[in-house]
Formats: sequence, C-alpha cells, structure tokens
Amino acid sequence: MDNSKSRLATAKEAATYLGISLSTLNRIEKEARLLPFRTPGGHRRYDRAMLDEYLESTRTQPVERVEVVIRHI
Repeated sequence: MDNSKSRLATAKEAATYLGISLSTLNRIEKEARLLPFRTPGGHRRYDRAMLDEYLESTRTQPVERVEVVIRHI
C-alpha cells in the first residue's frame, strides 16, 4: 500500500495490509467492524487510518501470568 496519506487502498490492498484474506475482510465488513468508502462504481476503498484503528482495536492485552500451586492431600 502506498505510504501517501491521501491515497485510499483497494480491498485487495487492505486485506494484504491487515494480513487477512478477502473473504475475511468481507466478513469483517458484514459485522460492521470496518466500513469502507464506496466509489461511484461500488468499489470499496479503505483509508489507512481506518485500517490502523481496526488493527489497534483487535490487539489483545498481554495475559497476566499467574502462579498456580498444586497441593497434594
């Protein structure tokens, strides 16, 4: 994807940027977790900031390590 902030990515470029398949991108859109812009011809376009926000929202917090002690009775 072009580093220019004004350029919008195609669906294929967005999927590649996110590291997912086009099918997964479609599913994410159907779940309304990503809402692309539409061209007059109906093609989807994605702003890089939108993609970055999605990536940030899907990040998981590090799991806190808990020590477990097993006692035999």
